[in-house]
Amino acid sequence: MPIQLDMSGKVVLVTGGARGVGEGIVEVFLRAGAQVETCGRGTPGAARTVEDRTAHFSKVDVRDPDQVDRWVEDITARRGRIDVAVNNAGGAPFADFATASPRFHRKVTDLNFLAPVFVSRAVFPVMDAQDDGGVVLNISSISARRPSPGSAVYGAAKAALESLTTTLAVEWAPRVRVNAVSCGLVATPGSTDHYGDAEQTARVAATIPRGVFARPGDIGGACLLLASPLAAHITGAVLNVDGGGEWPAFLQHSPNTGVLAARSRER
Repeated sequence: MPIQLDMSGKVVLVTGGARGVGEGIVEVFLRAGAQVETCGRGTPGAARTVEDRTAHFSKVDVRDPDQVDRWVEDITARRGRIDVAVNNAGGAPFADFATASPRFHRKVTDLNFLAPVFVSRAVFPVMDAQDDGGVVLNISSISARRPSPGSAVYGAAKAALESLTTTLAVEWAPRVRVNAVSCGLVATPGSTDHYGDAEQTARVAATIPRGVFARPGDIGGACLLLASPLAAHITGAVLNVDGGGEWPAFLQHSPNTGVLAARSRER
């Protein structure tokens, strides 16, 4: 019998769900039948709709704990419950660490670490009071565990987020599960700002063992799995969705590099 991940009747929060990776996460949960709430600082374009389900958007700055509290209170009043919270909002423009301003570093930290802290803190009492608890998912990055020149504070904030994930999984067990999804390179409308034109992007993709960037829906699929009953005994985990990571640098100088590359192309 095929396994179907059905989220009908579940209420799912996705921060920063109006575009990019967040939009992909929203779409996956809508397709699974969930009632999706998302937010952002700006006004989105057309609301994401799948079949007869539409994500509800609220204008919220998740770096502000008071706004987060009001958002969660509003959702709880309207929906009656919160089953899953996906801390997706994040990111940082390229910046040299030594010359970037203290204000810049603070903003990066606030968005990528403190915002998930505020959202997780706000949803916990709601989930903890529910018979079946809830799930918190933190969207992390490969930058958390490898050098991240040009986005040093972003990588450090994501490392802190992964540490928070493992700690809250213990503090909030057994009723609330807490996991993270570590993203590799993801193709989004804004990815060309980081990776360049099609030719440059292809060269970057060649550094990934699978040879392609992830799609936003790939991240959404990982979130859906971790939010589902199939992951009922998974908490405190960091799931890598990175296509195998990166080819080890030494292989550029290895006599076996050509063999490995040919084998990868054959697949």
